[in-house]
Amino acid sequence: MSETAPLTFVAPEREPAGDGPVRRVATTTMGCKVNQFETEAIRQALQGDAFELVPFEAEADLYLVNTCTVTREADRQARQLVRRALRRNPEALMVVTGCYAQRDPEAVAAIPGVDLVLGNGEKLDVHGLIPDLAAGALPQVMVGSPDEASAVPEGLLTRFESRTRGFLQVQQGCDQSCTFCIISSVRGGSRSVPVRHVVRQVDRWAAAGMHEFVVTGVDVGSYGADIDGGADLAGLLAAIAEREGDFRLRLSSLDPSHITDELVALFRDEPKICPHVHLSLQHGDAKVLKQMKRRYGPDLVRERVARLREAAPDLVLSADVLVGFPTEDEAAYERAEALVEELEIAYPHVFPFSPRPETPGGRIPENKQVPAPERKARAARMRAAGERIRSRVLERVVGRSQRVLVEEPDKAHPGWLRGRAPTYLPVRFPQGQGEIGEMVSVTPSRVADEVLVAE
Repeated sequence: MSETAPLTFVAPEREPAGDGPVRRVATTTMGCKVNQFETEAIRQALQGDAFELVPFEAEADLYLVNTCTVTREADRQARQLVRRALRRNPEALMVVTGCYAQRDPEAVAAIPGVDLVLGNGEKLDVHGLIPDLAAGALPQVMVGSPDEASAVPEGLLTRFESRTRGFLQVQQGCDQSCTFCIISSVRGGSRSVPVRHVVRQVDRWAAAGMHEFVVTGVDVGSYGADIDGGADLAGLLAAIAEREGDFRLRLSSLDPSHITDELVALFRDEPKICPHVHLSLQHGDAKVLKQMKRRYGPDLVRERVARLREAAPDLVLSADVLVGFPTEDEAAYERAEALVEELEIAYPHVFPFSPRPETPGGRIPENKQVPAPERKARAARMRAAGERIRSRVLERVVGRSQRVLVEEPDKAHPGWLRGRAPTYLPVRFPQGQGEIGEMVSVTPSRVADEVLVAE
């Protein structure tokens, strides 16, 4: 099938699932912050239509799984979630959406118990489809071109389920064609959300007392490229930062080539910008990066990160790191690990390469692929490097006051709360110093279990 051609087919005749009206709805989300934003939009639309939202672990009349497909393991986990939910209520309606549904709708439709497969362009309409779904009046698969999907829902979100931070989706889709990645084919081309819509969302959340917004998208650094004469990412962040309210902005996955002079200046001059960046790094070897069709080499990454650190000396980095790409020999892996060490990436989000037949990297002959056990071993080595770096970064912060967003009770330590500093570093402190969703100032005195402890 074409990667972008619209697809709709009708399943064989079957009885409507469920014996009564749909009241209880449970959702779950896999993968990225964009998916989490979209699930929250779905939940709020459902709640507006008077459905009762229940936890995914509860018995429901309808389950919705918003899937990821970045790896084959993500596909497997999606199938597992469907089966697990239907064991709780075999009579429930099952809706599967997201990137796995977009990529391989036939495979998703073949999972026993799945009643409706929705593409990324159709998922936000699920609340209006439920009556026809319950009546058996819909095709089993409704998947169109991802390019036809809007960047975000037309309405504003009134809150965010986490209660402490909101994922502020400003962009959708990707124009890159990296040889290892399938996401551009399931999300479509890059589309930007108008500045006026973004700031209206910020105003609503800030007025509701939210103190942190995570600026996110599929390729967030490309923001504005599709809008003639519009703001770029730095211009958008500047417009957000001008809004009233006690809030801070955290920037999600960022391609190193998108770290511009204007963005560096914001990190230096704008106190609302958190000194934390999640880099879409992927690798540290020049040859591997070129064969991945990334738009930068390791020298550009070093230069851009150095400028960010000069502008924001407290900067903490996290990054996506892919190991075991087919052309990665031991020397190339070691160069990647050395760059992670050099850049001091405290939180490497490590992926072993997952071959996808739809991508150029996945079509490389198996005898030229890095064996799966070696991919797994290199991923473990990279994670161990992250643990070493994280330990150094955490120790440097001991004794320095941190303004922490209180997130949740610490389940492992009754009587304590957990939160995040502007740098994204986790902090634990005794109850009584603040409430969930508030900002508090605490001074860590030690590190325990990779967490700053403020006693």
